[in-house]
Amino acid sequence: MAYRPKRKVIITCAVTGAIHTPTMSPHLPITPKEIADAAVGAAEAGAAIVHLHARDPKTGQPTQDPKYFREFASDIKSRSDVVINFTTGGAPTMDVEERLQPALQLKPEVASLNMGSMNFGLYPMLSRYKNWQHPWEEPYLAGSDSRIFKNTFADIQHILESCRANQTRFEIECYDLGHLYTAAHFLERQIVEPPLFIQSVFGILGGIGPHPEHVMQMKQTADRLFGNDYVWSVLGAGRHQMPSANMSVILGGNVRVGLEDSLWDSPGTLAQTNAQQVRRIRSIIEALSLEIATPDEAREILKLKGGANVGF
Repeated sequence: MAYRPKRKVIITCAVTGAIHTPTMSPHLPITPKEIADAAVGAAEAGAAIVHLHARDPKTGQPTQDPKYFREFASDIKSRSDVVINFTTGGAPTMDVEERLQPALQLKPEVASLNMGSMNFGLYPMLSRYKNWQHPWEEPYLAGSDSRIFKNTFADIQHILESCRANQTRFEIECYDLGHLYTAAHFLERQIVEPPLFIQSVFGILGGIGPHPEHVMQMKQTADRLFGNDYVWSVLGAGRHQMPSANMSVILGGNVRVGLEDSLWDSPGTLAQTNAQQVRRIRSIIEALSLEIATPDEAREILKLKGGANVGF
């Protein structure tokens, strides 16, 4: 029997979100040093890519000030060869120019990009938390019932074209089936080039649900639209993180975990580190007789420009 190399699974770790999670856990990294330490820890645990937001170190509030991204990205780069991925989502309260600046100015290997405007309902969290760390958190959640996360066709094209000269590739975040068709639209127009790194997102109120049938439908639709021209990954929000990741691995995909997407390690128990979640999904991947991708293997799979060609 001929030897067949084991499939490599890319683990992305979303270290400290600003869209999905306010600072409702004492374990969420806030300062640039905390974010860098968490990212390096996740890489040491097995993450090939770290997806990064920034926060005001005094208030924990979401910020797209490039100075914070430069500080933690330079620190991470000095200690690890992990692929660094900046958000262009920022937070729904920001305009597109503000959201774009870290990726535009600092030229990371990867940046995230949402494929559509959507309702982004965080307000159900209000009933689960009573002790807020900062005064902005409660109104930020409460206001999400009347807030649109704006990502028009013009916004998406502007971000793609602005970063083209940087050779930054995108983690293309798809919260619903229609977002896959939007990605296919930009691929057909040659505004984005294959392979597309498609991150399917499940379990956010306003997007597609986390049911196994939906995960299958996303995969089947992406296969039909992109064929061999894409790399698939899955993000499950909150308690859906590990079940959704498991399905992705079984279906031949990759995974994203981290405290941006879920604060929890198990029911009622907060995860203390991002590395903890990486180790958990790594153990599942390896139990399935698969291997995790190294950062350089992820670079090869995704056709990235390399860590020497960034602006920090």
